[in-house]
Amino acid sequence: MDEQDRKTALRMIPYGLYVMTAEAKGGPPAAATVNWVTQTSFAPPLVAVGVKTDSGVYAAAKESGHFVLNILGKGQQGAAFTFFKPAELEDGKLSGEEIGWAKNGAPILKSVPAAVECHLLEIVEKGDHHTFIAEVTNVHVHSQPEGRPDEAVLEMKELGEKVFYGG
Repeated sequence: MDEQDRKTALRMIPYGLYVMTAEAKGGPPAAATVNWVTQTSFAPPLVAVGVKTDSGVYAAAKESGHFVLNILGKGQQGAAFTFFKPAELEDGKLSGEEIGWAKNGAPILKSVPAAVECHLLEIVEKGDHHTFIAEVTNVHVHSQPEGRPDEAVLEMKELGEKVFYGG
């Protein structure tokens, strides 16, 4: 397989951007920008999330069994870049972002248009990112989108011409 063609083809898959948050018992909140996310079932509502195995959010979600997908909206490029680095809780803010707390114990970013609380059901341990299969247990819609909901999501391509994740 041609390496460059592989990258090009796989980068044609469109990606929204999310900040995954979790908190393990007795540990600090963890967060990371993720983009390999899809809904996999209507009943029950299930999502699959690709999570980098050496990230703090991977460890926190695996230990706690819960996490939140904070859905980034248009114009939230700054938040996407912020959570490319490990998160820090300071003065009640997570890496400078105002937060609330989900019923499942994970932080919710107050600035996002919506957030999805998830209960971890299974981890598929293949590759350098493992796939979390989780049931949606609660949702938070902070602002109703105008038009189609999927058009309100910040997309990977909006981070700039040289920012890719995948391929």
